Amino acid sequence: MTRGGTLENQHFGSVAVVNTRGQLRAFAGDPHWLTFTRSTLKALQALPFVQAGGPRHFGFTQDHVALLCASHSGEPMHVQAAQEMLERAGQTYKVLRCGCHVPYHFEISGTAPGPHESFDERYNNCSGKHAGFVAWCVQHGHSLANYEAPDHPLQQAIRRDVARAVGMDANDLKLGIDGCSAPNYAMPLSKLATGYARLANGAQDGEFGESFAQLGAAMTARPDLVSGTGRNDLAFMQAGGGDWVTKVGADGVQVVGSKSRGEAFALKIIDANKPALFAASIEVMEQLGWLDDAQRAALKPWRAQAIINARGIPVGERRAAFTLQTP
Repeated sequence: MTRGGTLENQHFGSVAVVNTRGQLRAFAGDPHWLTFTRSTLKALQALPFVQAGGPRHFGFTQDHVALLCASHSGEPMHVQAAQEMLERAGQTYKVLRCGCHVPYHFEISGTAPGPHESFDERYNNCSGKHAGFVAWCVQHGHSLANYEAPDHPLQQAIRRDVARAVGMDANDLKLGIDGCSAPNYAMPLSKLATGYARLANGAQDGEFGESFAQLGAAMTARPDLVSGTGRNDLAFMQAGGGDWVTKVGADGVQVVGSKSRGEAFALKIIDANKPALFAASIEVMEQLGWLDDAQRAALKPWRAQAIINARGIPVGERRAAFTLQTP
């Protein structure tokens, strides 16, 4: 980032581009950088539930499947979908173990909650994922009291399927606890990208085909439920026109899979700067040749090459300073 032509900030990171077989196609920085996956993992965390026919068992719609993968903004449509999922599993929000926070839509819109507004676990951005956790436990007769514990049968099943999806030994996944109290895993960027290349590949995947097809179709059909009004995953998947399956994660992680190309990339910005993350993600797509003119125009606000001050005056520039390499 420059201001008045002088360098002001630099943001460092790495990116790995892989195909469905996990073969590295392009990279910048360290493509095997070990990083926590954060919320990019949600679609893969839903695998045990979808594999067991959970959505069909409880009558979950495509909207509910999209919410399984969401880091939502806590808008009414998100809260309603989470409530419906819990009701179909015969539970209430009080069983959710994700905690509560002020809904993201206030931050996105630049507003503040009213003096009499209150929130519960349904408003947590991870409530859809946790509602899916609860439904899996109900379906399989397991305890709801500690479903987020790493040794709970649910979390063991998730660890197993995540490892299978990314092509790793489950014992090599590095365990950490996410903001919603559920286990999260660190893995090389190239492995995370592998999972999304396979997810985007959908029914063609030989192992998780039907499940990947169901999850990917829900995410691309309802990106507003996966994220929310004014959010980047909504903008990216709309621009992708059904071809891109995308998910952002906290602390500078972004994954984008292309169905038509059978490829995906995972990107990490080390200092977690969001404008840099979004601009770098678009630059990766540009260098890979994924963008047409309409997509460039749609994503221009997220690229944000010009830095504009409060009076609307251009005062600086944000630009990519990397070139993808081939192995």
